[in-house]
Amino acid sequence: MYSPKLLELRSAFRRAFVVGMSSKPQYTLSEVDGDLFSAPKTYSLAHCVGADLAMGAGIAVQFKKVFGRLDELQAQQAGSGDIAVLKDDQRYIYYLVTKPQSWGKPTYESVQASLEQMREHMRKNNVNKLAIPKIGCGIDGLEWEKVSGVLEENNGSFSLI
Repeated sequence: MYSPKLLELRSAFRRAFVVGMSSKPQYTLSEVDGDLFSAPKTYSLAHCVGADLAMGAGIAVQFKKVFGRLDELQAQQAGSGDIAVLKDDQRYIYYLVTKPQSWGKPTYESVQASLEQMREHMRKNNVNKLAIPKIGCGIDGLEWEKVSGVLEENNGSFSLI
């Protein structure tokens, strides 16, 4: 069912991400239908982008429109597997950089690397609520079954919208 590479990736993710979040009690992963931008302001938000930060398609267009501040994002010089972060009042907006160019395709490894960096930022900044779309699975073409498999063992509080 799963390739050996995917199983190895999931195992590595569990060790790095789940263990890293285990100091926080009782976190859950929930899938809900709704508009990501109507999530309560107590939730930080995240989505995938290319390192070029073009954000010309998919949900990235809305993030660009709602939050803007491209100069701040570009100044962070995030590459594939990194994150760029904006502060929006009491929450953070995470830009998971999962590919070098917006027109390219992410890999499961780059998604994992970005998630691990986001996890570290969340821990350091006491972020305990996060709403994300089905990351990498829209126009980027990753399989939700595989991406959610990486997330399902997570001890972070993710609401997938």
